[in-house]
Amino acid sequence: MSTVLSIKNLAKSYGAVKALNGVSFDVPQGSVFGILGPNGSGKTTLLGIVMDVLRANSGDFLWFGQPSSSDQRKKIGSLLETPNFYSYLSAVDNLKITQAISGRGDKKEIDEVLKKVNLYQRRNSSFKSFSLGMKQRLAIGASLLGSPQVLVLDEPTNGLDPVGISEIRSLILELKDKGHTIIMASHLLDEVEKVCTHAAILKTGNLIMTGNVDEIMMDEDLVELSAANLSALADVIRQISNKVTVDEKAQTVQIILPKGTAKMDEINQFCFNKGVVLTQLVLRKKKLEARFFELTNN
Repeated sequence: MSTVLSIKNLAKSYGAVKALNGVSFDVPQGSVFGILGPNGSGKTTLLGIVMDVLRANSGDFLWFGQPSSSDQRKKIGSLLETPNFYSYLSAVDNLKITQAISGRGDKKEIDEVLKKVNLYQRRNSSFKSFSLGMKQRLAIGASLLGSPQVLVLDEPTNGLDPVGISEIRSLILELKDKGHTIIMASHLLDEVEKVCTHAAILKTGNLIMTGNVDEIMMDEDLVELSAANLSALADVIRQISNKVTVDEKAQTVQIILPKGTAKMDEINQFCFNKGVVLTQLVLRKKKLEARFFELTNN
């Protein structure tokens, strides 16, 4: 898999405050890459640098294996802040203005962009008649002008209600399926878990972890079990691991084992030999939220 963005030891300070401290990672082509971190972690600063809005104090980055240039920028669409759309103009007319200012794409492309963001049926409706989710989809549509290979989105679901968040989540997945690489900064961990294939986790300007989302979450084996007698199951399981959680509501027992050591057939046989017949035995991923707080609170 080729790399669309390679970040090498980026550092940026604002006076005594280090916004980025030697951050390095690669973004694979075709991925949905999440940049995660609490407020002040350096997410927006990093996006500003790779989009040539800010200048790093040191370090470097490459787009498609080359230094940033106007030619490279034509392959990249961005939404770093909400565009200033005119409330009384239609979606089509707003995109015409965006196009005239940016010089990206041609008029024939506008209908295709509106189809991509599922607004073609409302193309002649005024911007003020749109829901929050529709307004954000139009903003993403503006970033798609010029048919970029990569989209860079800063907090694309910020301020949206659950319906709007769901709309943007679905759109991001659709755009990935159509061949776009998407780089997004976000603090909504549940949404990132549902759309991102890869992630980088930042804390106070430092890179805590990066990689495939599944790999980030699967630092340990999380096994979920059920049986008719939950308390008997818990007693047996405590002989395997001292990290045991009993969920009375879900009627499950969870154990945590070192990564790669959970042998499901052996666990099943051990319980059976102790007189407990399992009704459920599943190896699960940790929730990204739990893993995120483990990493950023250390």
